[in-house]
Amino acid sequence: MIRGVVNAAYEPVISLTVRGPSGQSVEIEAVVDTGFNGFLTLPSESVVGLGLLRSARVSTILADGSAAMLGVYPTTVLWDGHPRHVHAYMSDGVPLVGMQLLDRHRLFIEVEDGGRVLIQAGG
Repeated sequence: MIRGVVNAAYEPVISLTVRGPSGQSVEIEAVVDTGFNGFLTLPSESVVGLGLLRSARVSTILADGSAAMLGVYPTTVLWDGHPRHVHAYMSDGVPLVGMQLLDRHRLFIEVEDGGRVLIQAGG
């Protein structure tokens, strides 16, 4: 089970460990974003610090309706204690966890400042 908390801005936040291709890792605080259908976004400093290599560029529509070209970077996330290979989009701002990373999991959020965020494998 992955645990997090709802912050004062009413964002559900979890901690994740992200690993680069040479084994280096970084701990990030990521907002769970059910409106994002990808796996994960990472800011440029995390992408560079992990030594991630871009595999593609994709056109996407952001939450504000604007279009953007984002780099796609294969990486590994420690997800519920297990390494999981995912594609991260480089996008400045806070890291986001999207619906593909939540696939086959249950998400529970107590919507209040300091509320619990729980993610558990579906069954």
